[in-house]
Amino acid sequence: MRSLTALRMVVHDRSSTAGALLGVVAIVFLVGQQLSILFGLLNYMSVLVDHSGADAWIMSTNVRNADAGDLISGRHVDRVMGLAEVEWAAPILIGNGLFRTTDGSFESVRVVGIRRPRLAGGPWDFEKADEQQLLDLESVTVDRLDQAKLGNPLLDQVTEIGGRRIRVGAISEGARGFQGTLVFASLDKVKEIARTPPGRYSGILIRFKPDVDKKAAITKIRAVMPENSVYGTDELSRLTRRYYLTNTGIGGSFGFSTIIAVLIGVVIISLTMYTSILSRARDFAVMRAIGGRRRDIAVVVFSEVLIISGIGLFIGFLMLATFLNATRGSSIPSFFPMPVVPILAGGTLAVSFLGSLIALRVALKAEPAAVFH
Repeated sequence: MRSLTALRMVVHDRSSTAGALLGVVAIVFLVGQQLSILFGLLNYMSVLVDHSGADAWIMSTNVRNADAGDLISGRHVDRVMGLAEVEWAAPILIGNGLFRTTDGSFESVRVVGIRRPRLAGGPWDFEKADEQQLLDLESVTVDRLDQAKLGNPLLDQVTEIGGRRIRVGAISEGARGFQGTLVFASLDKVKEIARTPPGRYSGILIRFKPDVDKKAAITKIRAVMPENSVYGTDELSRLTRRYYLTNTGIGGSFGFSTIIAVLIGVVIISLTMYTSILSRARDFAVMRAIGGRRRDIAVVVFSEVLIISGIGLFIGFLMLATFLNATRGSSIPSFFPMPVVPILAGGTLAVSFLGSLIALRVALKAEPAAVFH
């Protein structure tokens, strides 16, 4: 009966219901949109690590993120291959160069060198052609979303990076970096472009044999190579993301935007619920006069909030899903993990109840004697 009364109040007072709905939708959509872009950027930050196909990375000492390490000796490849736990080890080289676009201008790119024929650490998804193109010394792969920036090069188009001749052999999908445009090439070609010393690499990718205890294997490699940093792939990914979040201001910026969105929702919900309860003060007094308890009034108010929040969550998530579908495959970094959905829904519900506390306080002050005034 109390829930039915709350439903009737929600339906009857349409203006207040619409205002409270707006607050809930604002929280869900604005916070969800900010979080989706943040998660999209997080994927960009550690994209090379996450898609490397390796279980561990060996890099120079005191590495704070995967993009800022010194060069290490290639002799570590043979050294680590001597361990019983290792299935394969492959070097990776990351450098910089200027890509000559179709109009003759230049665009700064990050070139990622991978060893043939395994091509470990290379592109993982393709729109045109495939990874076999990278077996060619001069062939490179650019990402679909970076084509416009690079002058929309066509397949088999010949140009240059860092003054070295290259050919666009394949178009990747989803290989976008946080620090700049990623271009994949053979290890030898990147050595030419970046002009690195012989036998020096940015890191070494390691894949362990099946059924090997990865933590124990990483501990063993650290003991064998104390002069280097050895990280599990997940650990290096978290380290890289944490570095960019704390050192670029992205974390603070998105955190501030999220707080503002929540505050806007709380203010809207508080004001509309307060106005609605204030206009119904006589109704609550009647409830008290016919035997209603304060607990009954609280149930009615919270039932109203629950009904409005349920409808607002549906509308908000529908709008968020529309946004995510519209930006999928675009240059806007958007990604929303499913485990975050119940967290956002629960947080929105909690904020909605918080915003209704002022209104509840007014409702509980309703006195039965007010009916006779």
